[in-house]
Amino acid sequence: MTAYHSVIAKLNSMRVRPPVRIRRRHSGHAQGFAYLSLLILIAIIGIAAAATLQLGSVMQRRAAEEELLDIGTEFRRALISYSSATPVGQSNAPATLEALLKDPRYPNIRRHLRKLYFDPITGNQEWGLVMSPDGKGIIGIHSLSTAQPIKIGNFEPAFMNFADKTSYTDWVFTPLSPVSTLAPVGSARIGGIPPVNNNGNSANNVGNSVGNSATTPPVQSP
Repeated sequence: MTAYHSVIAKLNSMRVRPPVRIRRRHSGHAQGFAYLSLLILIAIIGIAAAATLQLGSVMQRRAAEEELLDIGTEFRRALISYSSATPVGQSNAPATLEALLKDPRYPNIRRHLRKLYFDPITGNQEWGLVMSPDGKGIIGIHSLSTAQPIKIGNFEPAFMNFADKTSYTDWVFTPLSPVSTLAPVGSARIGGIPPVNNNGNSANNVGNSVGNSATTPPVQSP
């Protein structure tokens, strides 16, 4: 081998070889597991969001039920006040709910209810009415919602008859406990309230039958 060939051989040995590229391949099993994990995570988030919305809806309904009981109590007191303030020879039940705001039996403004409330269940100002046997006077009100109440027990004594009811229309607010003769007539119901005697009071003493609240004086206008 000549000196020339020796030099060429050394040069060839000194050449830098390009690095070997190592290709990493992900297996199909690993990719499938990652996709499945993502789907499970999305499902968990969806279930948690739905549960939160449902819980919020239940809490809102419970609050509306408590408000309905409070409003029903105000209507009950107003009906008792209207009956207790009956002049001689006048009806002891208002013909309209507006009569509770301004008693038409008196020349001066005489109020038994401060305002007409909205039904917290339906969001409307329309109420189901419990009418007297002659159909001329209102002796009670109830919600027009046919939804099933969440509250079915642990009522205060004044509302013990609301237990286990299947509809808000069964939560009837009257000066007296609903009698067995109540029957639906459209959005109203037929019931009874004792007639007024010659002294202008209920024949069966409506005020005394509901406790001390019957003596609550009507709300006078400012």
